[in-house]
Amino acid sequence: MDIRLPPHPPPPSPTRGEGEHEANNNAKIYVAGHSGMVGSALVRVLRERGANNLLLRSRAELDLLDQSRVAQFFEQEKPEYVFFAAGRTGGIYANNTYRADFIYENITIQNHILHQSFLHGVQKLVFFACSCIYPRQCAQPMQEEDILTGTLEATNEPFAIAKLAGLKMCESYNRQYGTNFITVIPTNVFGPGQHYAPLNSLVVPSLIQKFHRAKVNGEDEVVLWGTGRPARDFLYVDDLADASLFLMDRYDGHVLLNVCTGEEWTIGTLAQIIKEVVGFTGNVRYDPSRPDGVLHRLQDPSKLHALGWQHRVGLREGIRLTYQAYLTDWQQGRLRLI
Repeated sequence: MDIRLPPHPPPPSPTRGEGEHEANNNAKIYVAGHSGMVGSALVRVLRERGANNLLLRSRAELDLLDQSRVAQFFEQEKPEYVFFAAGRTGGIYANNTYRADFIYENITIQNHILHQSFLHGVQKLVFFACSCIYPRQCAQPMQEEDILTGTLEATNEPFAIAKLAGLKMCESYNRQYGTNFITVIPTNVFGPGQHYAPLNSLVVPSLIQKFHRAKVNGEDEVVLWGTGRPARDFLYVDDLADASLFLMDRYDGHVLLNVCTGEEWTIGTLAQIIKEVVGFTGNVRYDPSRPDGVLHRLQDPSKLHALGWQHRVGLREGIRLTYQAYLTDWQQGRLRLI
């Protein structure tokens, strides 16, 4: 099923083989989690490509924690392709505070969607894992083979274990039943549609919210958790959607794949970029009594690059686009200053 983004620069393209997917704009495509940041980006680019048979359900319409309702949905709709972007996510505070919710909800949702995808003959599924599945102490850059070779970061261990269970389910169903479930491991993703809250959101939306609030309220200082020294790779969400659709089109292997830029930025540098984009002119102070998390989390994009995919949106441009979307939502009353 060819659903490639039209404007993508022509990379060295892999040869299509036995598992190639022909163009079919009428294919039934289920985007689980379509209202979230990743899911909404997938919907946007799928529609740009002409996909006209998307299966989209809100939580009110389909509670993925309800096994019988998920089974009924798959029986009635029979999706051919699934992008599995649903689940509970959050930053350090949320992961460390709502540990039971994170492991229970994510494992439960994964069990329901993956098993029903197998039972109802889904042709291909893309499952989104997370970089937190890598060991806390891991050689840099992290390669897919490093997974399950060491102890996880304690603050998000329940969420990481849930994601590890999901990728192992994909692997196990592929090996036992011959399904075509592929797992991607995104780095830190940001962009329009992300969740904004100082404590329960990820680092980019949390910083955007903090700096914007300080600017609007005329504050002269923003206090950030930790030391600013931890370094991360940041991926604009449209690039993740692009990579996911690229792999849905062109990849049928069962090897895990990092989706990342391969570029490392410290939290201090990220904060400076966001401060400048937002236009906050006050000071930034760090609170070292708060946790930093793992100091380095850089993934190796070599396998994905070898298939012919490269990211397109740089960090500063991605922050600019994200803040534009934030301002639109804020001005139209869809966000509030917390």
